[in-house]
Amino acid sequence: MTSDEILMDTEERMEKAVNVFRDELRGLRTGRATPALVDGLRVEYYGSPTPLKQLAQISTPDAQQIVIRPFDASVLKDVEKAIRSSDLGMSPNNDGKLIRLTVPPMSGDQRTKMASRIKKSAEDAKVACRNVRRDGNKHYDSAEKGKEMTEDERDKGKEEVQTLLKTYEAKVEDMAAKKTKEIMEQ
Repeated sequence: MTSDEILMDTEERMEKAVNVFRDELRGLRTGRATPALVDGLRVEYYGSPTPLKQLAQISTPDAQQIVIRPFDASVLKDVEKAIRSSDLGMSPNNDGKLIRLTVPPMSGDQRTKMASRIKKSAEDAKVACRNVRRDGNKHYDSAEKGKEMTEDERDKGKEEVQTLLKTYEAKVEDMAAKKTKEIMEQ
């Protein structure tokens, strides 16, 4: 592998780790209704777990309510069952055509727990980025051992990988800080 290929691979993998963290943050409850809260929900549909967003239209008419309008009315009971068995902590109101979820305001204790959960997820994302750095450094070492590049090129590459790591760790920190602030302010 050339130095550029190693850097591209490393950057792509770090970007994926940050995107996983970003998606995880979207699904966290903040006391405000958002369709992302139920996006990850899987509903048992004809024997296979199917993402809710493929089975229904999800909207938020106001800041405290999520409305789930299934494309097929026969799925209502299955959607309701999936919501009840999830860790959302909300009870669905089924009127025969659609399901309404009322997002209750979060207590101070819940906010603190959510903030610590964000911190843990952020640390996991940073660890994933560090693992990618380790792999990139291994590629540089093996390329230098295989006489594909010089020691100087290897060292320069490792420095660039370290710079990438710092950039992506800063992105993770920034996203975590914003989400924590959003949760604690309400």
